[in-house]
Amino acid sequence: MQLYIGNKNYSSWSMRPWVLMRQFGLPFEEVMVRFDSFDAQSRFKQVVGKVSPTAKVPVLVDGDLVVWDTLAIAEYLAERFPDRGLWPADRAARARARSLCAEMHSGFGALRSHCPQNIEASLPEIGAKVLAEQPGVRADLARLISMWTEALTSSGGPFLFGAFSIADAFYAPVVGRLRTYGLPLSAAVKAYVDSVWASDGVAAWVGDALAERDFLDFEEPYRTSRA
Repeated sequence: MQLYIGNKNYSSWSMRPWVLMRQFGLPFEEVMVRFDSFDAQSRFKQVVGKVSPTAKVPVLVDGDLVVWDTLAIAEYLAERFPDRGLWPADRAARARARSLCAEMHSGFGALRSHCPQNIEASLPEIGAKVLAEQPGVRADLARLISMWTEALTSSGGPFLFGAFSIADAFYAPVVGRLRTYGLPLSAAVKAYVDSVWASDGVAAWVGDALAERDFLDFEEPYRTSRA
């Protein structure tokens, strides 16, 4: 299998399936296509457009099959490797995990917009300003804390459904945002954030992101240089 991704420092959607596959030891070849721009004529669009009808990342290629949506990739991998336990084993827990992933897939727009992924940055002053000025971000953060607290209380942690699952891979970029922007968390949620950040798949992605040293000004609404 080949997984097409963008810059690890910035590409939150790419992070999800990469972390999932690395965490569960699924065999794949990484194809990183640098974000030069998102114009139709950019090298990024030209390269990814040859394998995906959307010309976006991530894209999973398995033989003749192309899967180009993050949630679809996760579902495909769960079916391709049923013995790995990518979803929780319990049916009710599995339904809740899918609900959490679907909510992430379609929601939290304010948090994603005002706190874009930037793993190597530390922007707590921006986080405080955004939290004070953007009610949508406050609502998204409150929902995250409530959702995660409920799941962790039910499962006993350290991950949302006890063991690491697709749900944790889906929220790994959110964990990164909370760290980058220094957003306030309860003790239980902070412990979850720390567990996700220390997990093998996430730690490997973060290490690669920090090694990129590729400052992209069009991905940087709050900085003019990497400092």
